[in-house]
Amino acid sequence: MATSAESSIIDDDQAFNYDYDTLRTTGVILAVVMFVSGILIALSKKFKCAKSSNSSPVEGSQIPKSEVPPQTV
Repeated sequence: MATSAESSIIDDDQAFNYDYDTLRTTGVILAVVMFVSGILIALSKKFKCAKSSNSSPVEGSQIPKSEVPPQTV
C-alpha cells in the first residue's frame, strides 16, 4: 500500500523522460564548435608568442644601449 506522498514521487519519476535527440544534437554541435576553434587557435599566427617592437607602454622610456669598442692590447 502506497501513501499519497509515495505515489506522487513515483508519478513524478515516471513522467520524466530524456529528450535524447536534442541532447545528442547539442552534444555534436558543441563538439564540432570546440574542435574547430581548437584547430583555429593552434594554427593561428595571431596567438603566436612573439615580441613586437610596439609592445612598450611608454615611448622612449628605455635607455639606449651604447656600443663599447673592443679593447686592443
